[in-house]
Formats: sequence, C-alpha cells, structure tokens
Amino acid sequence: MREDWKVVKLGEFAAHEKGKKPKNQRTEKDDVFEYPYVNIEAFEKGIIEHYTDGEKCNFCYENDFLMVWDGSRSGLVGKGMDGALGSTLVRINFPGIENNYAFHYLSSKYQEINTRAKGTGTPHVDPYLLWNYDFPISPLPEQRAIVAKIEELFSDLDKGIADLNLAKDQLVIFRQAVLKKAFEGELTKEWREKQTNLPTADELLEQIKEEREQFYNQQLEDWKKAVIEWEKNGKKESKLSKPQKHKEVAMLSKSQLEELALLPNKWKWIKNNELMYYVTSGSRDWKKYYSDTKGTFFVRTGDIKTNKLDLSGAAFVDLPSKVEGKRSLIDTGDLLMTITGANVGKIAYIDFNIPEAYVSQSVALMKYVLKSFSPYLHYYFQSSATGAKYIGAMVYGVGRPVLSLDNMRDAPVSVCSFEEQHQIVKEIESRLSVCDKVEQSIIESLEKAKVLRQSILKKAFEGKLLSAVEIERCKQEEDYEPASVLLEKIKKEKKK
Repeated sequence: MREDWKVVKLGEFAAHEKGKKPKNQRTEKDDVFEYPYVNIEAFEKGIIEHYTDGEKCNFCYENDFLMVWDGSRSGLVGKGMDGALGSTLVRINFPGIENNYAFHYLSSKYQEINTRAKGTGTPHVDPYLLWNYDFPISPLPEQRAIVAKIEELFSDLDKGIADLNLAKDQLVIFRQAVLKKAFEGELTKEWREKQTNLPTADELLEQIKEEREQFYNQQLEDWKKAVIEWEKNGKKESKLSKPQKHKEVAMLSKSQLEELALLPNKWKWIKNNELMYYVTSGSRDWKKYYSDTKGTFFVRTGDIKTNKLDLSGAAFVDLPSKVEGKRSLIDTGDLLMTITGANVGKIAYIDFNIPEAYVSQSVALMKYVLKSFSPYLHYYFQSSATGAKYIGAMVYGVGRPVLSLDNMRDAPVSVCSFEEQHQIVKEIESRLSVCDKVEQSIIESLEKAKVLRQSILKKAFEGKLLSAVEIERCKQEEDYEPASVLLEKIKKEKKK
C-alpha cells in the first residue's frame, strides 16, 4: 500500500445508528404522516408501505447508506433514502470521507459479514467483526476516482449480466415452444407422413386395459394365497390388505373435448387415469418415523425442484416392520408430481435404479401400466401449453396451493402410438440438449461475473484498480492530501 494511504479500524470513523419501529404508522401519506417508513421493502425495492408522523423515530437520509442488521440478509448494504429508519436496518455515514467509497468497501465484505452473523434465532451482524475491519483510506481525489472506476466497471458488468439473464429467459421460451409443437404433433409431422400402419390411440388403450386387468387378477391370486398362509399360521400378524381394483373415472365429456386442441389423425385425448394402475401419495402418519441418518428415503416437495428428483437432501423414515407402505414405494419408470405448496405441479421421471424410497403426503406417485409412457408424459406435464396448463388450472387453495389425487386422474393427456411417442421424445431431447449446454454456459458466466465483481472490489481497496496515469491525475486535484492529513482533520472536526 502506498505512503499516501492509511489503514484504520472501520468503527473509528463510521457514524452509525440503528432504526426502530415508529410509534405511529399509516398506509396513506398526509400532512402529519409525511415521513416514509424505510423498512427492507423500501430499502431493496423502493416500495413505501407505511408513513409515520416522526414521533420516536430515528431518521436516515439520502447521503447515508443502509445496512440490513437483522435477518437472513444481514450485512447487505444499499444506498440511503430520506425517511424514518426501520428497526432491522442501520444507517451508516463516514463524515469527511467519500461515502460511496465506504459503501463499496462494505459491499465487498457482505459474504463474510453474512456468514458470520450472530444469534441462534434471528441472525444479526456481529458488531465486533464489522467495526474492527481494517479500512484502507486513500486521498479524497483518489476515493472519488476509485468510486467512478468501480461504478463504470460495474455498469458494464451489469449490462453483461442483464444480457445473460435475457438469454436465459429466452431459453425458457424456446423450451416451451419445442414442447408445444411436440404435443400438437408438429415435431413429428414429416416423420408421421413417412410411416405406414401406425397403431391408433384406441388400439393402445385396449392393450393397456388388458394389461391392467391381468395385473389385478394376478395380485388377487397372490393375495388369496397369502391369506391362506396367514390362516394356517394362526392369524398372528395383521391381515394383508386386499388389492384395490383400478378406480374408474368418467371419460372426457364432449364439451371438455371441444375446449382441447385439435390432434393429428390416430391421436386421442383421454384422461390420465386411463393410462395408470393407480395414483397415490404417502402417509401423514410417517412423520413420526423421521430419521436424520437411517432408514429409507422419504421424498418431499423440496426434492423435486427442477422437474428432476434429487435425493441429496431427502429425509429418511425408519419404518417399523409392521408398517404397510408398499403402495407408495417408488420404482424405476414411475412419475412423481408435487401436489402441495409453492412447488406444486413439478414433475419427476424415475429413469434410474432408485434405492428404497417412498413418497410423502405432498407428492403424488403415478404408476403407469406401460412404463414406456413415462418419458413422453414427463415432458408432456412440463409443457405450459398442455399438461402443465391443465394441471395448473386444477390447483386450488388460498395461500397454500393444492392438487388432489383426483386432479391427477382427471388431467387430459394427448395419446399417440408408442412409436410416435418415442420419436417425439427423441425430437424434444435433440433440441433441449442444445438448450442445456447453452444454459450451463450462461450459469458459468453468471458465476464468473460474481467472482469478477469481488475481484474489482478487492483491487480497488488494495490500491491496484487505478492506473499510474489516473493516480497522477488525482494528485493534481486541489484537495489532494495524504490520507494521514485527511484523517487528522476529521478527528479535529469530530472533537470540535
């Protein structure tokens, strides 16, 4: 560090004050309640929700900068505004020093301040950590030049980030366009025209019906044999539950069909129920079997975030041997859908050998008669023009969105031959694989942008951001003086 810089403890020069909740508040501004209440919503988004008359308030000003003191974002800093300071914020000012210089310095410390917050309930900034930072102070003209350079570089960086996010949004639109064309039959139109004797959807449905009946009859025979053995053994254990017959639901009505899109020849609209053995969800009672370290996987809504199942953070249930839950056991080829909460409607296809795992009460497990349907339906239920749209229209509940198992059964599905389903999946994946590569590149670039932002700040406060020519230009300014002289003046002013 150069001789005209000086390092001090941050708390030696920072003027700061914590906010507090006003005694009186109103949602409308008037001649008495004229002061905006600056809470986190106002601080982050500029949205003023309440006004106060100023009684028993601490005020903040436009030339301050604000720091979140309490909560999950403690340590976050932003530009100040005029108003009554909120109880979770602190206003900070550096008299005699370029305020934005200090603002950018503290911005560079956010990650450390946030991860080292104190408190077991509501975390808050550790004042010892904050006020004991070694704060490098440069001469005033250089402070202004550093701030200007940081903001110029950040402006370019922000533009690049905006372009990357725009590209990311456009990928979402492209994905949905691909899915829409797929389930309208457009992606396979040319392929279909070259085929001869493709089976119809009705022929496929007849096959599914026969398979389901055979499966049920076999289950019934196995159950009868198990009951005979149970009786021979003196009925010591609980009697096995009788297999449940497929639950029939009404077919799509004429009026419902008229609201759905026109399909290619040999395709058909049906209800999802016609393709399944059954749909179920887990038991609420299994919460008492939760375990941190052992048992079988217990899949909840948080495990299906991006239309894929991620077991890395899944809970466990340590089930006693007498608990009967095989109906909600997940197998390869199944589809899972979240049916409660903000994540409702997300879909996962089990295309891997899954270890023993069960669904919770907030996840629907769909068992299809022919598992070769699952890849096709996995994409179908992601399409905002088809499956996701119809599922979304069925969501009910105020505050906490919910889907029922009947919704799963009733969802309209467009069906075509297995040959065409396979071709549709192939066409989708050839296009979306390109999207995935582009998206990964965007994600990596966004991560690099975060690193670059921190690198700019690091160089700034090491005195390495400005060129020799820029530093020399600063020395020609009228108010140039070494930081040591500047700090002595500030001390005298504070003392006075």
